[in-house]
Amino acid sequence: MKSIMIVDDIVLMRFMMWNIFESLGFDVVAEAATGQEAVQKYRMYRPSLVVMDISMPEMDGLSAVKKIMEIDRNAKIIICSALMQRDIVLEAIQAGARDFIAKPVQRERMEWSVRNVMGL
Repeated sequence: MKSIMIVDDIVLMRFMMWNIFESLGFDVVAEAATGQEAVQKYRMYRPSLVVMDISMPEMDGLSAVKKIMEIDRNAKIIICSALMQRDIVLEAIQAGARDFIAKPVQRERMEWSVRNVMGL
């Protein structure tokens, strides 16, 4: 089964995404509230996919993407954020993110992105 890690500092967002992924038949193996925690948990769990927010305390999502890509150049990361400025989207893609989803999250868009990024 394909494993997913959800990274968002808002508990409700993690809960909502967890429900979406479970309804699609995916296994959520970890969740994190900060970029720093995401990097640590990526090392531990090596999920098939990471869905990450940008605005978080301690370490933002863009920095976490860069760190995770240093650990694993083949990491699959989708950014899910309310910050949709062009320069932020470009920086996320250049850092290694495979897609960028706008909040509020729409189930259909999330499903399309996850299946596309994971090659399902």
